[in-house]
Amino acid sequence: MKNFINLKDIPVSDLKKILIDAKRRKKLRKKLDNLEVDKGAPLKGKLLIQMFEKSSLRTRLSFYLAIRQLGGSTLTLRPDELHLSKGGESIQDTAKILSNFGNAFMLRTDSDEKLKEFEKYLSIPIINGLSPNSHPTQILSDIFTVEEIKRTSISNLNIAWIGDSNNVLNSLIAASIKFSFKLKIGCPSKYKPNKKTMGYIKSNKNKILITNNSKKAVKGADVIFSDKVISMNDKVNKTKKLNQFKKFKINKKLMSLANKNCIFLHCLPRGKEVEEDVFLSNQSKVWQQALNRVHVQKSILLYCFGKLR
Repeated sequence: MKNFINLKDIPVSDLKKILIDAKRRKKLRKKLDNLEVDKGAPLKGKLLIQMFEKSSLRTRLSFYLAIRQLGGSTLTLRPDELHLSKGGESIQDTAKILSNFGNAFMLRTDSDEKLKEFEKYLSIPIINGLSPNSHPTQILSDIFTVEEIKRTSISNLNIAWIGDSNNVLNSLIAASIKFSFKLKIGCPSKYKPNKKTMGYIKSNKNKILITNNSKKAVKGADVIFSDKVISMNDKVNKTKKLNQFKKFKINKKLMSLANKNCIFLHCLPRGKEVEEDVFLSNQSKVWQQALNRVHVQKSILLYCFGKLR
């Protein structure tokens, strides 16, 4: 049994095995419909329990299809329906019940501490579907998409991030260190990564550049990543924050400063950080990016169950 919580805690050899398995599985599904089961049904009889404390579209759909295509089933719980939030039941007791009824637990949470406590008490694998400080399933899937489009290892590419410092960027930073690719982060000085993340970057002596100049960040980039400037539950003056990111809006002019075949990726949902003519352009691969989450999350599930080939 293995957990999937933070990229920085998982050996890069395991992450590469997940990507290799996902590539193979995607090829084998070319002629199959969404709900047809993979040959061998490797997770037949297994139940994935999901709980969402934050809104979800792509994570919810992709994990549903992932477990179904592997031959298993899924049950989605709402926290407001459970004694955990309504009746004061402890995480320890909730984890015991989840472990008795399910075979794996995927949690999308508003608390990293809650994620750690569930990890402590569960006797089944736990997967981080998003937490305030990390979004590992998203970024591993994004690496899959980058390598699929560019047909080379991400280690050979220059990656740029334009936008706020958030959980998605934290996982991208961890991936940069694990996979050893160059990463330039473009954001206003006030919104650079926090001290803990900066310490993590420095201690690993990685090729990560942080700049408050968006043009400098995208120069020479093969891939430009972004995310919503105003995130879910972002308790800030939204108008003020958007004004501070005016020079970081991704438009055709900014894209033209990157390499000729640069692609644009966004974990979605989108906001005002990207212009329509970029988001809907041929350089934008956001729909392919979103769909690929199914394939990678299948291999993440197999990794957690110890069934990767």
